[in-house]
Amino acid sequence: MRLFVTLLLMTVGSSGMYVVSVVLPAVQADFGIARADASLPYTLLMIGFGVGGVLMGRLADRFGVMWPLLIGAVSLGLGYVACSMADGIVGFAIAQGLLVGLLGSGAAFAPLVADTSLWFVKRRGIAVAVCASGNYLAGAVWPPIVQHFVEEVGWRQTYFGMGLFCGLSMAALALCMRARPPALAAAPAAAPGGASPAVAASMRPFGLSLGMAQGLLCVAGTACCVAMAMPQVHIVAYCTDLGYGAARGAQMLSLMLGFGIASRLISGAICDRIGGLRTLLLGSALQCVALLLFLPFDGLVPLFLVSALFGLFQGGIVPSYAIIVREHFPPAEAGARVGTVLMCTLLGMALGGWMSGKVFDLTGSYHAAFVNGIAWNLLNMGIAVTLLLRVRRRMPVPAAG
Repeated sequence: MRLFVTLLLMTVGSSGMYVVSVVLPAVQADFGIARADASLPYTLLMIGFGVGGVLMGRLADRFGVMWPLLIGAVSLGLGYVACSMADGIVGFAIAQGLLVGLLGSGAAFAPLVADTSLWFVKRRGIAVAVCASGNYLAGAVWPPIVQHFVEEVGWRQTYFGMGLFCGLSMAALALCMRARPPALAAAPAAAPGGASPAVAASMRPFGLSLGMAQGLLCVAGTACCVAMAMPQVHIVAYCTDLGYGAARGAQMLSLMLGFGIASRLISGAICDRIGGLRTLLLGSALQCVALLLFLPFDGLVPLFLVSALFGLFQGGIVPSYAIIVREHFPPAEAGARVGTVLMCTLLGMALGGWMSGKVFDLTGSYHAAFVNGIAWNLLNMGIAVTLLLRVRRRMPVPAAG
């Protein structure tokens, strides 16, 4: 039941990162600005989303996850209402970054992923995947709904309605999350016994210092999500430019993220079998293939197919970082380190969203933006391969001991 409530909270709380993508063409036309400027609110939202995840995660460690969720509910509702009343792109972007991102959606991703990992031991991978799937369920549910209301009543009235619904529903669901994880009560009793061999080994994950290993995961998370942001943020605008209309683009985004749900669940099961690092490499390689397929195909049916493949291939990448941290780092630091890596993935989404818009403004085409995403994806794959090789070289040492 707690996992189901967590899924609903993630679906409502993560709405902000997808709603702004759908209204991007309408906001650009309303304010009369360039595509890169219209992408700025998404960039600020994702930066706030990432930083907010770390801040709200620490708050959850001290007082439980319910209080950050209540703060997030109020902020998300106020943020949507403030956006609906903005008279320029600056006010719109500030409301997105501060209220919707930092204080709103920031309470609904990293804190919930960390909380879920503390409630499950057996099949932790699939449990975390179910929790994280709420982020993609939001992407499957909200774009067509928002696009419908944008066409019927306009983007401002749509944002106002989103503020009322999301604020009230998220607050009601947060009250169901009052209980603290049993793992927190068990942890102090286990501490005096000393570090186990697994914990001792985790002090040098991948044979590197804790800081170096954390840094490489952060770079990898940023790189994969710069690539991931290109289709997710700009698919609606891309379809509009091709003449298919924003509604078709919203349908593609919904299809992409709907398949992402299946991808996260499948990847969670795979993760329990082969580990987080191999799951990361598999997802990154498949995401690169999907990005390559966007280059030669721009027909309506092929774009729907490639969008579905992209969602199916990349959905398990981000949750795998949480499992990697739990497998290779000290358990007592898992919450903070998971939040930090997930923050970098969101910063990557922010950078990728803006960068793709800037490349479009410079070249007048999204093909160069797809190539840019592929280059960042290759960087992620290179880090994943390097870490995997280091782990494999270290495997005989514990066995000999």
